[in-house]
Amino acid sequence: MLRRSMSLIGALAVVAAAVALEANAADKVPAAVAAAVADASRPDADKQRDADRKPAESVAFAGIKSGDKVVELFPGGGYYTRILSKVVGEKGTVYAVAPPKRPDAPAGAPDPAAAVTALAADPGYKNIKVLQQRPSELSVPEKADVVWTSLNYHDFHNAPNADMKAFNTTIANALKPGGAYIVIDHAAAPGAGATVTSTLHRIDSATVKEEVESAGFKLDGESDVLKHPGDDHTARVHEASIRGKTDQFLLKFSKPKK
Repeated sequence: MLRRSMSLIGALAVVAAAVALEANAADKVPAAVAAAVADASRPDADKQRDADRKPAESVAFAGIKSGDKVVELFPGGGYYTRILSKVVGEKGTVYAVAPPKRPDAPAGAPDPAAAVTALAADPGYKNIKVLQQRPSELSVPEKADVVWTSLNYHDFHNAPNADMKAFNTTIANALKPGGAYIVIDHAAAPGAGATVTSTLHRIDSATVKEEVESAGFKLDGESDVLKHPGDDHTARVHEASIRGKTDQFLLKFSKPKK
């Protein structure tokens, strides 16, 4: 009986510790970030994805703040663009870098920048500046505090003749000394390297670290907030069984100050 009671006490202690850790994590989200995520102008479709994408914790981990100049690579529909715009505020800028239309794209193919161009035209998001550039040719009007890319790094590998060291050096050149480079992506199985970037659309976090550090960056930290232990890393990320529930990594690198 005593042993059972002690086991129950131990279990309750574990639960209490987990709750405390979750509360502490919530406490670390700055008010400006929480307000940006709660902003009423965000589409309901975006808000429904928040439980999986955890934008408040992710942006807080990145350290993005009011007045920052942020470069977002391949913003897609603008899920993060909206949030970043509200966090950096009127004194900040979000450079949304979308790919140009492919020369071989069929007539009537959508413009990859259409969604963020429409967003930038909204008076509530006037600090968004849209650039259409290939990642390897990144050029922004001013040095950035942060370069952010979410669920895209593996695709940069899939470009013809991709040179990841050159690509990451281009990122470094776009940043201020001490600036941050944030990479979120779908995790591949440990040891898979970059072998499944075009099939499963995943990449091994160890490969990303090696590639980014080879361009002179320093790994400042990584977060487990986007981990999904139920993902065995074998499914394509677009499959209905795993979509929105993939195991992801969140890495923060910094450009040396000297």
